[in-house]
Amino acid sequence: MTPDLLHYESIAQRSSLHDWEIKPHRHSDLYQFLYVQQGQVELNIEGEISIVEGGVLQWITPLCVHGFRFSQNVRGGVLTLAIPLVSRFEESMNMPIAFGASSLILEIGEDRTFLDSLFTSLEQEYSHYTPGRELALEAWINLLLTWLQRRSIEQHAFSEPRPKGYAYFARFSSMVEHHYPEQWSVQKYATTLGVSVVRLNTICHQVSKQTALQFIHQRQLLEAKRSLIYTAMTVAQVSDSLGFSEPAYFSRFFRRLTGLSPSEFRQAGVGQLSGLAGPSVTHE
Repeated sequence: MTPDLLHYESIAQRSSLHDWEIKPHRHSDLYQFLYVQQGQVELNIEGEISIVEGGVLQWITPLCVHGFRFSQNVRGGVLTLAIPLVSRFEESMNMPIAFGASSLILEIGEDRTFLDSLFTSLEQEYSHYTPGRELALEAWINLLLTWLQRRSIEQHAFSEPRPKGYAYFARFSSMVEHHYPEQWSVQKYATTLGVSVVRLNTICHQVSKQTALQFIHQRQLLEAKRSLIYTAMTVAQVSDSLGFSEPAYFSRFFRRLTGLSPSEFRQAGVGQLSGLAGPSVTHE
């Protein structure tokens, strides 16, 4: 339920609630890092089972079926990234992520001290709502993605071809990031990409299990959540910033996707944040 573009928690925070096992599942539009610093984990990646010890980093792509079984002395973290955050990194690098086509596991080796420090900094920044939090988090994320990009290129981890239509979806995702406040129609996105609406919807469903319109709506919803919780903007101002013709239409849109009115969501979210001042934060 976090309105952030990312989520961080220790491995123990969630797995200890489920007898140290996360059943196989997949995410349609999220990337994940699993960083195991200590202990043992049984990885289930697309049905392939492997057992690894501390000192490994597992990268998990959208739609990859994955599950884990941890030893009780496990130490490490799980970092989840929404597609727009990764798309912004690709745009800044002016190249696609070399590691995005498939899930991969990397032994840390001599980079362990660097990654330990990076994940510790991420955890501390994520748990404290202080000025500049979002900028600092994205800086740490970009540093981590840059490290993985370089390691992936070195190991030729990107030799496997991307899923069909991935390049179009990456461009579409980047366009949505730039134009979602302008309320572009699916037709306008498709025309700009040089494909039909049917083709664009097919690509979106193949990669994200959503239609193009659903993908656009989820990005608008994410920004609405962030504005309602992290800013003092009124509901009318949030509505206007997202290109809605009137606040009533925005409220109906928000309730349809969340089950709450914007005001109800804001009240619940601010109440939750008020209890997150300490470092031992647990987000669900």
